[in-house]
Amino acid sequence: MTTTAPPPGLTPESGATPTMRARLVPPMPRPAWIGWLGALLVAVFAGALRFIRLGEPAQIYFDETYYAKDAFALRTFGVEHETVDNADDLLAQGVHTIWTGAGDFVVHPPVAKWMIAGGDYLWSLLPFGASMSPTGWRVAAAFFGALSVLLLARIATRMTRSVLLGCSAGLVLALDGLHFTMSRIAMVDLFLTFWVLAGFGCLVVDRDRARARLADLADSGRASAGWLGVRWWRLAAGVCLGLACGTKWSALFYVAAFGLLTVAWDYGARRSAGQRRVAGRWFLLDAVPAFVQIVVVGAATYLATWTGWLLSPIGWGRQWAAEHTTGVWAELPGPVLAVVNPLRSLAHYHAEMLAFHSDLSAQHDYASRPWDWVIMRIPVAFYYDGDQTGCGAAECSSAILGIGSPAVWWLSIAASLVMLGWWVTYRDWRAGAVLLGIAAGWLPWFAYPERTMFVFYALPMLPFLVLALVLSLGLAMGPGAADPRYSPRRRVIGGVLYGVVMLLVVANFGYLYPVLSAEVIPYEQWADRMWFDTWIFGNATPR
Repeated sequence: MTTTAPPPGLTPESGATPTMRARLVPPMPRPAWIGWLGALLVAVFAGALRFIRLGEPAQIYFDETYYAKDAFALRTFGVEHETVDNADDLLAQGVHTIWTGAGDFVVHPPVAKWMIAGGDYLWSLLPFGASMSPTGWRVAAAFFGALSVLLLARIATRMTRSVLLGCSAGLVLALDGLHFTMSRIAMVDLFLTFWVLAGFGCLVVDRDRARARLADLADSGRASAGWLGVRWWRLAAGVCLGLACGTKWSALFYVAAFGLLTVAWDYGARRSAGQRRVAGRWFLLDAVPAFVQIVVVGAATYLATWTGWLLSPIGWGRQWAAEHTTGVWAELPGPVLAVVNPLRSLAHYHAEMLAFHSDLSAQHDYASRPWDWVIMRIPVAFYYDGDQTGCGAAECSSAILGIGSPAVWWLSIAASLVMLGWWVTYRDWRAGAVLLGIAAGWLPWFAYPERTMFVFYALPMLPFLVLALVLSLGLAMGPGAADPRYSPRRRVIGGVLYGVVMLLVVANFGYLYPVLSAEVIPYEQWADRMWFDTWIFGNATPR
């Protein structure tokens, strides 16, 4: 994915003939500390939003009933554990002697639950913290939610070479309702989004580093050189994507997409550097190593995430292989079986998990389909309490609605179409990367029309929708004054559009905030924010 014609803006250029390095790797904004400071300030703002009243509601709600308990079980036993029926009450009271002796069957890998457990443990070390409190089991989600804002701000800055657009991307993500609510609940989807975004960010950095190396070789008269050195950032991407798969299997779609993306970037870079007949060199020195760095490293990382289960004798199904050692397996010596049997048991466990996901078609009032997600037709009512008092009205409500800010999601539909047109016209790598990220997080779900799905399944594609939005705003504003293509008229019109969009995002989040954060408000104010019946009842018949 290379740019075959100059895109309309985003990268400042001088009137002088650029060097190969300047053409392949435009300089980052200077001074560098301004970009970092802006991104950190946006991330701190996002963190403040997420940590304020993080412990409310002071109870387990929605799928925290699975993940908060599993996190504590992992921390205690190294594996998920069955719980007694009154575990909700006992957890709310801080009582931890709630476990039976059997391992529990779970349907998602353990990484997110380990992260929840780690956050709870660190929170318990603070003078005002307490283990397995509502704040404790949510603190990791809030922290990594804010950290994902920092990541996106830096990724967008690198992609656009603009501090303004980079920080704007972080701010839009910070103010999206779905990202906000998923950063304040002990569920796995926020962590999946973080690791997918981290893997993508590593590949964007790797793209710059590889192209810089090719440019240096070309400028020194060695344009045909092949080996680009150890690709540490691509290795890091493999680890991040392995951790993403260790959070939720849907990350496999991103492994495939990003693996193809990075080798496409390499092929385009070699052509842009002036290399000819690059297919063989690209395949041996880029594509094959990329498979190892992304797929093999990712698979090894994924296997490592199951270490607690592999080392524990009490995990669910852990002894399956020992109980089914027949045929050729029975002929293996004991030391070999000691290594092979845990892996056989793990493979059987994965087959059981796959069967569960394949047959998951239960009815749910707030289930939705992929075509519902981008228009936010059916959000998820995570929490509602209509018996609250103290709001100054006869009836009070407290709610958490899992919904993306319409100002973000609806505008991103138009922005995605802009990206499609930009890529078709110019083959710009940024547009292609954004479209691929959206496709990997959305299109595969259309293949499972009968499966029970929810709007928060779309969270991993949200950063790419945000990138589409800010890239579109950058196109509207055009290049800066240092660029010969600078147009004051276009800059003014684009600046007005930028201001309107950002104000809409801020105002929309502020308006929805009370029903995103369990604030106690008059019933009428809650009802005013429920724009459609499906926001209240989902698929159920209005009562």
